[in-house]
Amino acid sequence: MSELVNFELQDGIASITMDDGKANAYSLDMLAELHSALDQAQAEDAMVVIRGRPGRFSAGFDLKVFQEQPGRIAEMVGSGARLTERLLSYPRPVLAACTGHAVAAGAFTLLSADSRIGLAGPFQIGLNEVAIGLTVPLFVVELARRRLTPAAFDRSVVTAAMYEPAVAAEAGFLDQVVEQADFEDAVSLEAARLAALPAEAHRATKERARGADLETIRKAIDTELSANT
Repeated sequence: MSELVNFELQDGIASITMDDGKANAYSLDMLAELHSALDQAQAEDAMVVIRGRPGRFSAGFDLKVFQEQPGRIAEMVGSGARLTERLLSYPRPVLAACTGHAVAAGAFTLLSADSRIGLAGPFQIGLNEVAIGLTVPLFVVELARRRLTPAAFDRSVVTAAMYEPAVAAEAGFLDQVVEQADFEDAVSLEAARLAALPAEAHRATKERARGADLETIRKAIDTELSANT
């Protein structure tokens, strides 16, 4: 794909790897390339494994845009919101392989995936917007409400609590946490399991299971973007 996102397709599995050499921030360029990778995966009718570089899944939206390009904040947030909605509604399974820290918009991606495997380690996972002086976007509130446990929802969204991987799994950001030695095998096995699901049954059931939530989240995205334009 590019220097920021690598795309590989094998046996019906599209591996999308983010690697900017740093924190894997969701810059405008990174987001554009993620959307392009999803376009390619969907054209191939492939399930998706999205992952980060070692130690970093994603640090979330690029704060340099907030500081240096305020006129493009709405564009960046809009692209990130649409990425979230695309992952949540993607017709084939989506597996997030959380390779390290997943903060703010990086955690949105975890909340949008069908299956989430986290790497054990000294990593921080969660929604830190309030702690850095930002209001949590409305669509993220709705996304977190449907995926996090009730207790973790308030702590995460309202008080910006951050978690190490095992506790993040208890909160609802991850489904399982695996040690480094077993991580790649666990991702491969789960990807193969998901890829083997009958495609039409998965798609139709996902639409039934998430239809109302997706409608709420799409309306929240529209509301958020209207307020920032």
